[in-house]
Amino acid sequence: MPLSTLDRPKLARMPLPYARSGVGNAATGWTLYRVKTDRRDAEKLARCYRSEDLTAVWVPDEGSEALRDLVRAREAVKQDQMRARHRLSKFLLRSGQRPPSGVRPWTRPHLIWVAQLRFTQIAQESTRERVARLEQAITEAVKLASPALQQVINDLQALRGIADISAVTIAAELGQVSRFDSARQLMGYCGVVPSEDSSGRRTRRGSITKTGDAHLRRIVVEAAWSYRRPPCIWYGLRRRQESISQEAKEIAWKAQHRLHNRYMKLGAAGKDQRKIVTAVARELLGFIWAIGSKAEMVAKQRIAA
Repeated sequence: MPLSTLDRPKLARMPLPYARSGVGNAATGWTLYRVKTDRRDAEKLARCYRSEDLTAVWVPDEGSEALRDLVRAREAVKQDQMRARHRLSKFLLRSGQRPPSGVRPWTRPHLIWVAQLRFTQIAQESTRERVARLEQAITEAVKLASPALQQVINDLQALRGIADISAVTIAAELGQVSRFDSARQLMGYCGVVPSEDSSGRRTRRGSITKTGDAHLRRIVVEAAWSYRRPPCIWYGLRRRQESISQEAKEIAWKAQHRLHNRYMKLGAAGKDQRKIVTAVARELLGFIWAIGSKAEMVAKQRIAA
């Protein structure tokens, strides 16, 4: 019987010399499977280093890690705020309270109306205060960040759907954008590339891998929804772009045309809307990589000068 077809219980019942033979080790590898020592790990790492299979990773400094913690804390509080809004809206519904006609939920007139009611929950007000406090802390932390990180945060706001908090989140989660050799590597890091199980002539692709940074993937997919609308420069985006380089604005304008056309083309093909937005988010990462890499290069040139 070939050793490759034996299961572990059968191999354990074999005579000791047969189970420890060199052929058995080569065919099954079970004898060495349970042996793990520092020496074996060091030898494996040395072989990987010699064959250039090891990839260097970016280690964030204390400032970058502190900014990342602030951004993630704000995201957690925003989730608490959403849950508080749901509780408050259901409480008002049970109490028979209805907002005036024409008042949209959670706008300023709606919040004024809620504050005038006698049946309100404290959770909504407390979460709103926590969000404002954390956003102020993020603004102060950005002022103390490195010039390269500040440049990346500033230039990313040229893109549609990415304002100050979104730009800080992307920059804090990515760290050093230029550590990615290409936009495709950044897409794989974010986990928005399709999974694949192919062998021989068979090619099978599935859903996105969802590996890597979930915080980055969430904020990019959220920004991708804004490319449903035709390209335009409205007042808010024009004001954000006042302090941004011309090259970054040109890349952002190309992104608006390309991503909107991509959305419309996939929609005309009958694709699911969530899949369309995921595909748009994947291409949006390419523009983020282009702007971020260029911003870091500009910052290095300024420091060298």
